[in-house]
Amino acid sequence: MLPLINRERSLLAFNERVLAQCELPWTPPLEKLRYMTIVSSNIDELFEVRIAELNQKLDALEAEGSSAAPKLRQDLLEVADHAHKLVAKQSHILGEKVLPELATHGIVLVRDAQLTLAQRRWVAATFKREVAPVLTPIGLDSAHPFPTVANKGLHYIVELIANRRKGEHSVAIVKVPRTLPRVLEMPRQGQTRNFVLLSTVMQSQLATLFPGRSIAEFSQFRVTRDSDLWVDEEETDLRRALTGQLRRRPFGQPVRLEINADCSASMVELLRLQFKIEQHEVYRIDGPVNLARLQALYDLAEVPALRFPPVSPSRSGPPLRADAPAAAFFEAMQREDMLLHHPYQSFDAVVDFLRAAVNDPDVIAIKQTIYRTGSKSVLMDLLLEAVRRGKEVTVVLELKARFDEETNINWAEKLELAGAHVVYGLVGLKTHAKMLLVLRRERAGRIRAYAHIGTGNYNPGTARFYTDFGLLTSKSALTDEVAAIFHHLTSLTHPPKLKHLWWSPHTMRSELLAAIDREAANARSGLPARIMAKINTLSDEAVIEALYRASEAGVKIDLIVRGACCLAPDQPGVSSNVRVRSIVGRYLEHSRVYYFENNGDAKVYLSSADWMSRNLDRRVEVATPVLDPVLRARVVREAFELALKDTRDAWELLRSGAFKLLRARASEPPVSMQAILTQQWAAPASHLEENGE
Repeated sequence: MLPLINRERSLLAFNERVLAQCELPWTPPLEKLRYMTIVSSNIDELFEVRIAELNQKLDALEAEGSSAAPKLRQDLLEVADHAHKLVAKQSHILGEKVLPELATHGIVLVRDAQLTLAQRRWVAATFKREVAPVLTPIGLDSAHPFPTVANKGLHYIVELIANRRKGEHSVAIVKVPRTLPRVLEMPRQGQTRNFVLLSTVMQSQLATLFPGRSIAEFSQFRVTRDSDLWVDEEETDLRRALTGQLRRRPFGQPVRLEINADCSASMVELLRLQFKIEQHEVYRIDGPVNLARLQALYDLAEVPALRFPPVSPSRSGPPLRADAPAAAFFEAMQREDMLLHHPYQSFDAVVDFLRAAVNDPDVIAIKQTIYRTGSKSVLMDLLLEAVRRGKEVTVVLELKARFDEETNINWAEKLELAGAHVVYGLVGLKTHAKMLLVLRRERAGRIRAYAHIGTGNYNPGTARFYTDFGLLTSKSALTDEVAAIFHHLTSLTHPPKLKHLWWSPHTMRSELLAAIDREAANARSGLPARIMAKINTLSDEAVIEALYRASEAGVKIDLIVRGACCLAPDQPGVSSNVRVRSIVGRYLEHSRVYYFENNGDAKVYLSSADWMSRNLDRRVEVATPVLDPVLRARVVREAFELALKDTRDAWELLRSGAFKLLRARASEPPVSMQAILTQQWAAPASHLEENGE
């Protein structure tokens, strides 16, 4: 049996690395708070998707009496134990380190016991004016059943005692609408800015909602539910079917109950039975039950000195004059390929590429894949403008991008109404590839293609803090194959045979395994052999097994895996030549890059695909070779060489399965890949002045 690390526990270990940023001395105080919210959001998604899926699988296995059920149940219990410890540590760091540090800088989150008399008056007035009118307490009895509790909504459970009849107890539920702000700023006191959580306001004023009764006990609680969507893709109208599923998402099967740590056992049991969850799925929280909502405090506390210093990325793309015609962009692309590395280089080059296509009268068609682009998108606006200008616009828009379904449905409707060709990819497959193709009529009526192929989404917002590579090219060896993939996605024709691009679900897996095995064969023959990969997740067992074989053949393998890694490194006789690192810094490491030494003729690929079964088998993904040797060398340096020298943001995966934060020797300054690239690609001072920074 292959030595493998549990994927869910590996995901929790990644969040431990993110949480560790809150304890590092060089992390600014407000950024520590932001990391805290990221961990909470990540854990929510783990339960909404992965744990929910495993619970369903366990139910099915137990129903059929499968021998695999006890092992899966034990795995879930171990994951729950790990999650409980992580959540407890998170609450401790927030209350004992992050909030006290913010207070020393004049940003105070005031708790109920700390409210002054004047602040209590302000809280009472605010509650009466802005909160109470939208609350609807529900007392539970035969005529008032337990109200519907939506996914991750904040609620209170309250035990009441009737003042006129001693000993008569009852229970009420109070739903806190999502429309209410979770953090409020109170009147300033000198240089100190005081904030209060909505939950603090609620608990200080709960009694006013129940005149004639006394409160014996109350607690916040939150239920996490299965949020994955299932749609019959044989439906004649996929968009309508998905819209219907979205309405049901908030009410999936409960998978976790979060409640205050001091809540009585009887109250917890009442809720546990109501939501039909097991004991290990109850999480007692020492503090707010939804730390992700503290993002509002980060947003409100606009103190630049307490955040990462602002960075203005260099203006990448062709060096054109401001008044240069749109055709100049394409002329520059004809001369050479362009490599973009975000966020160190501005995403504006991608926007400029599409804008040039919209403005150039010789451009006749634009084709683009869309997975996540955001509710407001300059790229989508440009596509709409291209339609208005009479260009043929085709968008392969993935309706099933998890948690972005509604946004993508809205864009699909707008594009279709404008007259664009909108398709939803292939039945049974998510289209996750990042491709933008522009077709331009040039001399003698010849049509020439230009393309952008990237590792990340077409979202200018996330491009400011996700690291991704993009390639702008007019090389027909690549653009012809991009065009062939688009043709397949829209026409349902037989998949084309490609020479340069790897693509899922057709050739990516076989090409990847062949490349790994080729390195193993070269090592056994005494030829140069090395594998490097920078990915977000490594969980596909066939790929892991191939890497193990290559390791034992003598191939040196360096893997930079941001999140979950199921490969167990440094195992004697299995993976003794494999090293695994994870980089966790200011930016989210998101790019996927593969390197194969190939007997001295190195092959480097930029890809949208992680090494997961879903990416290799159930998605449309693309990996493009970097053909230009200068750009290839740059990718190797920026994706691998700097990462392997990092001694500030790098963690090493040990044989035990634990991660160790790497440290420079006492005599050497720490090396940070992200800091080096930020400094290397920072915009010149004149550019900063032009942008008012």
